[in-house]
Amino acid sequence: MTFTRLVVLEIRAKLMIVIIAGLKYARNREHRRKRIAKRSYGLSGIEKRRKISKYWSKGLIAVRGGGLESPPRYAMIVKYLRFPKNFAVREAKIDSPSRFTLLAPVTRGLSTHLNSVNPCVAEQKTLIVLSVDTPFTGRIASPLAIKDNGEDALTALAITREMFFSGDPSNRKRVDLGGRSSKERDRKKLLEQAKLERNKRSWMRQQNSAALIIQKCFRGRKVVKAERDKAREQFYTTYGKHCERVDSQCFGPDSVFLRDLHYFLSPENVSDFSTLVETCRSLSQVANDSGAILKLFGGSNYLSNQVLVEYRMRRLAYACIQAVHYNRIQFKDELLLTSLDSPINMLLKAAVMLIDPKLPWSCKIVSYLLKQNIYWIFREVAITGKESSKTECRVEKVSFLEILLALVVAHMGQGHCVCPDIDLQWSFAYQILTIPFVWQIFPYLKEIYVSQGLCQHYLHNMATCTHSYGKVLPVYTSVKSPSYACLLGNLLEAVGVALARPACPYEMAIDFATVATLLLEMLPPIQTSNSGSREANLVMGDDDMVIDDVPAVLPLSKELEKQISNAIDVFLLQLTNVLFGNSSLIADSCKDKINDHEAAAVTAACSFLHVTFTILPLERFMTVLAYRTELVSVLWNIMKRCHENQKWSCLSAVSSYLPGDAFGWLLPLAVFCPVYKHMLMIVDNEEFYEQEKPLSLNDIRLLIVILKQDLWQILWLNPVAPMKFNANTLSLKKHRIEFVQYRVIVVVSELLSQLQDWNNRRQFTHPSNFHADGVNDHFISEAIIISCFTAYDILKQAPFLVPFTSRVKLFTSQLASIKDRHGALGFSNRSSFKIRRDHILEDAFSQVSTLAEEDLRGVIRVTFVNEFGVEEAGIDGGGIFKDFMENITRAAFDMQYGLFKETIDHLLYPNPGSGMIHEQHLQFFHFLGHILGKAMFEGILVDIPFATFFLSKLKQKHNYLNDLPSLDPELYRHLIFLKRYEGDLAELELYFVIVNNEFGEQTAEELIPGGKNIQVVNDNVITFIHLVANHRLNTQIRQQSSHFLRGFQQLIQKDWIDMFNEHELQLLISGSVDGFNADDLRSNTNYAGGYHREHYVIDMFWEILKNFSLEHQHKFLKFVTGCSRGPLLGFKYLEPLFCIQRAAGSASEETLERLPTSATCMNLLKLPPYRRFAILFL
Repeated sequence: MTFTRLVVLEIRAKLMIVIIAGLKYARNREHRRKRIAKRSYGLSGIEKRRKISKYWSKGLIAVRGGGLESPPRYAMIVKYLRFPKNFAVREAKIDSPSRFTLLAPVTRGLSTHLNSVNPCVAEQKTLIVLSVDTPFTGRIASPLAIKDNGEDALTALAITREMFFSGDPSNRKRVDLGGRSSKERDRKKLLEQAKLERNKRSWMRQQNSAALIIQKCFRGRKVVKAERDKAREQFYTTYGKHCERVDSQCFGPDSVFLRDLHYFLSPENVSDFSTLVETCRSLSQVANDSGAILKLFGGSNYLSNQVLVEYRMRRLAYACIQAVHYNRIQFKDELLLTSLDSPINMLLKAAVMLIDPKLPWSCKIVSYLLKQNIYWIFREVAITGKESSKTECRVEKVSFLEILLALVVAHMGQGHCVCPDIDLQWSFAYQILTIPFVWQIFPYLKEIYVSQGLCQHYLHNMATCTHSYGKVLPVYTSVKSPSYACLLGNLLEAVGVALARPACPYEMAIDFATVATLLLEMLPPIQTSNSGSREANLVMGDDDMVIDDVPAVLPLSKELEKQISNAIDVFLLQLTNVLFGNSSLIADSCKDKINDHEAAAVTAACSFLHVTFTILPLERFMTVLAYRTELVSVLWNIMKRCHENQKWSCLSAVSSYLPGDAFGWLLPLAVFCPVYKHMLMIVDNEEFYEQEKPLSLNDIRLLIVILKQDLWQILWLNPVAPMKFNANTLSLKKHRIEFVQYRVIVVVSELLSQLQDWNNRRQFTHPSNFHADGVNDHFISEAIIISCFTAYDILKQAPFLVPFTSRVKLFTSQLASIKDRHGALGFSNRSSFKIRRDHILEDAFSQVSTLAEEDLRGVIRVTFVNEFGVEEAGIDGGGIFKDFMENITRAAFDMQYGLFKETIDHLLYPNPGSGMIHEQHLQFFHFLGHILGKAMFEGILVDIPFATFFLSKLKQKHNYLNDLPSLDPELYRHLIFLKRYEGDLAELELYFVIVNNEFGEQTAEELIPGGKNIQVVNDNVITFIHLVANHRLNTQIRQQSSHFLRGFQQLIQKDWIDMFNEHELQLLISGSVDGFNADDLRSNTNYAGGYHREHYVIDMFWEILKNFSLEHQHKFLKFVTGCSRGPLLGFKYLEPLFCIQRAAGSASEETLERLPTSATCMNLLKLPPYRRFAILFL
């Protein structure tokens, strides 16, 4: 009992101790809180102790510290604090513009629950967020400190506290707003962690397994190396280190000599290389022919040992070639030599002996070598030998490497050869023929390649290749010598020789055309043509959509460009003659049906020529195609038959270049048009009109129909988006169909334009035959709207498809829109000229030259000053300006002024010697360009007949021999005489020099540099003729025409002029000279002052006007309008309309004696009411 009471008392004492400790703990906690508040220096906003409890209830404790003069301080917020179970740190809020750095957030226990500490620095507030996943109960072992980085900073730490008891005896349940439970989250984490651990264990197992395999291989190789070293030592003991004890018996099937040698032989080992060389030397000593080799290796019974012998032979042959490959750098100067003193040549000679075609195992050895990519080995060896400096000095003999390569190449798998076909990527064509200038290294191989049918075999394999050449060709040997360019150059040289042979297979020409087309497409343009036509600038247009989505192709080396260009010059003639000249295309041209044989030849040739025209300069080979082949006649016969029988689809069906749904006439037209256009630039008028060469006039009429229909098809019915192709031809390959269509648009437009020029010189078909059948009012309305690019492109690229009157309407509408736009923008400036009639040209030049371009397009008012210096009466409402324009043009273009000369047909062109008369002659030509442009801009017709070749300069076109008759028909006849001269032109003692005769002063000028020393002979007479024509038509008037055009284009845009040819441009300038349509004027006349259509005076007037001569009719028109010619489209377009006004109210005698007057500014005729016909007529 006593013991029990003692226990109870002890328990009570302990409880009392616990209670006292608890009370003490509570009291100490309160004291600690107050002590922290006291220790906080600079309490901002808390001046009294009673406010501490207020801020504490809100969870705020403020600490002040820092300043301008004091260094950064550390504010200790909490040192030791026990957190209750439901107490969590939420955020720390800094109510200050200063910037703070969190130095020591928390450590140990609390840091394990800390996810992030994000100091968010702002201008006004800085937030430091401390987030804790779960409430923490424990002690902070290190202080939470904030470093004050600011000026006069104020720091406030906000701690949000949850109450110890909120009224709910249980903890509040946390709900995931995403709808997932914590168990599900934990389950997913567990699965992911298990998966990661499982993958880690799998990776470790793989590492261990790989390590075991590596160790096993290493140990195995180490053992093998040791065994080979042991076998090598034993071999040296038996046969000598330098094979001193090797005889003929060692090569027999019963000997183990070759077996032991193959076991340890390694090409990288120097001693093994020497052993192999000595073995080959011994072999060459004991075997001199194929019979001896067969007996040497096969023994007396070869068939029984065939498998063993073939195995040893292919191993020995490959070992020799492999040894040469591994040691090619060391012996690079000896690779292409023929001396047997070289160990390399000894190995190559042994390989040649082993694969002799007479030996029964020859195909088996070559088959084995092909499987080992032997051509790649040959390529590496050949390139190394080519780069050697001593290669060029070698004796002109066939090297053993070349002999060996020739023997391997001959195995094509045809006839008795059983060698299999290998992948094209490792074939002879792709590995050997891609070596730069390979025929310079292996000239003997070129003869073998061409003569033994190898060329046809490898070309056929390449033509049937389904892979892109860029993917299977070897890597470039250099940046400027890509593999495809080297392959093309080597093929051109070799195939050119093959095509020149009399029995060249027709199929080989088609295969090569297919291969060369694809290779040419990969080349960058070799040279830019200097031609002035649009065709010369075909690849790079000015106003087209850019296609540059492929990397640029670097230019080729000059040597490689020269190889390709020179080879194509010869090859084109041979290819076209093989495909067209020796085929049945010409003989069968009368047949209606086009067979596959013809279609394949046409599409292959046209594809190749089309790409050639794009890559190479046209002037190099266009004359050859035009005059030394039957290309034009064959293509025309094919085109005519396809058009008449609607068989264009047969061409696209067999084409490998374009898809089957493309127009069949695209490729033939892309080739025919530029070649025929080149012929038209060379033929003379007699050949074209009388002799009808190269095509008859009936064929030309049909050709015009075909061309305009096809052009309308791709311009209007199936338009192509305009494109611009950069110098990188890979873009042409990617957009092949678009580029072909664009090229056809250009070349067909140029050819039709040239045929239209021939028709203007001497009409052989009605001008309306050049118009497209689909041009109607809808098209015209669409063309007027500039936003309709399709119609606008037709007017820009093929304006001849649209009738002339429709184009004039578009031209006038464009001028009217420009005038309206200038008026709407406030550019309607008015310029006033005072012109002395006796100095009209000088005054106009001085005043017009000061005007800006906008002022030139504005209104110009003219006041004339008579010879006494008095201004003439009258207000310029437009009529005086018209009179001024006609007078200034008559004076400026007068030959007596010296700026222009006259042809034999009284047509004007710039005087080449104008600089000898006027010091400022070029400025005057610029001024005259302004005058003519202003006349066209205002719709004023001026009577100035220009020469056709000068009007070509307004269109920025080049003149050719056929334009020379309009300038100097006598010189033209002399040049044609030289062209047809059948004797020796050297006897005429002509040189490439021309004599200029201006104002009696003769000067000699060279047509080409050094021309005074170059004599004209039969071979260069065509060049001489065209140089003379070019000098007279282009060179002599280049400066004058350039300045005239510059002034003209300041008012008239080039796009507007391009809609018209030279003949039509003359009509725009001067109007039609065919006649005066009095009925048209009468139907578009207004009446005033009492006159009307049925008035007797009006009837007499029109009857008299109809009876006037043409000269008097033009004078009457000048009297009433200020211009001797009416509007181009008729008097309906005269602004304002012609009006006849009664001059007096009564018909008195005094009135009847008055003469008619006019107001040209209003196109008004003031006609008195004459009573009798005779008086009015007089």
